[in-house]
Amino acid sequence: MSKRHTSLKDLATELGVSISTVSRALKNHPDISPELTRKIQQLANERHYTPNPLAMGLLRQQTKMIGVIVPDINTHFYSSIISGIEKVAKEHGYFIVISSSNESMQKEIESVDNLLNSRVEGLIVCLSQETDEFSHFHKLIENEIPLVFFDRVCEDLSVPAVLANGEEATQMITRHFYENGCRRIAYISGPGHLNISRNRKIGYLKGLEECHIDFDPQLLVNCNLSIEEARLATQQLLQLPNPPDAIFGMNDTIAFAAMIEIKKQGFKIPDDISLAGFTDEFHSIVVDPPLTSVSHPTFEMGKAAAELFFELLVKGENISKRIVLPIDLVVRQSSIKN
Repeated sequence: MSKRHTSLKDLATELGVSISTVSRALKNHPDISPELTRKIQQLANERHYTPNPLAMGLLRQQTKMIGVIVPDINTHFYSSIISGIEKVAKEHGYFIVISSSNESMQKEIESVDNLLNSRVEGLIVCLSQETDEFSHFHKLIENEIPLVFFDRVCEDLSVPAVLANGEEATQMITRHFYENGCRRIAYISGPGHLNISRNRKIGYLKGLEECHIDFDPQLLVNCNLSIEEARLATQQLLQLPNPPDAIFGMNDTIAFAAMIEIKKQGFKIPDDISLAGFTDEFHSIVVDPPLTSVSHPTFEMGKAAAELFFELLVKGENISKRIVLPIDLVVRQSSIKN
């Protein structure tokens, strides 16, 4: 069996320094002291370290390409974010190559490899809903290839990211329901391992506490973000002995599915059940009744992610900056009881 290739991370861990320090010392960077440079280069020789050919190719060539991986390319949510990324990229003389994971972790892994093999200079990524393991991003981090996450991120990796304030949003929605007379407020969330699911759940619980409503575990349901699972989650809530008088979906797709099921079961929106979503897709204004939703700053998120990317590109080392964008609640007829 062949021995595993020694990486920059291996050298950095053994010496107790950062990956960027090792990288600079191997290039005889003047910011690194001669003594530490000698020590790092000596260990590199002893461990038979050789630079990753892919990483070196990326570092030496300016292809002017950025890889962008999104869970899907069909929704306005992601197309608006891509537009924001593309605007900033164009201003810097770059263009983007887009790949969809189709909410599959395996497809996401393949997308990372395919884009790197296409010689993109780095990646801007929104994780798939299946992604709960992140080793496919380690090679980028270890070789200082620019990587930025947005919306769905890995909180355990020191990677710059752009997020919306989901916690504040769900707290705001819960308070809005309460102020409109709702007391049985249900939340249909997404997969529990996603950061956006966790953050929005925290806001929901804080909102209940703020309104002095006891948390009922039966009113918190998870689904996989598909229309069918959202419909089944809504059925589960409506079949409770004491059903909710308000439902909030983690995104608008869930809310639209809930709207269909609520009507199918003979309940009226908002008289019987108030309803709200998250992301404020275009369809929010054409459904009946128009959907109350959290306005997600998609275009601004794309721009911010691209700006972080170019900051990484200029500095030549990873940063762990997090940008949290503000949100707005757009109130429409679906949540205002008559």
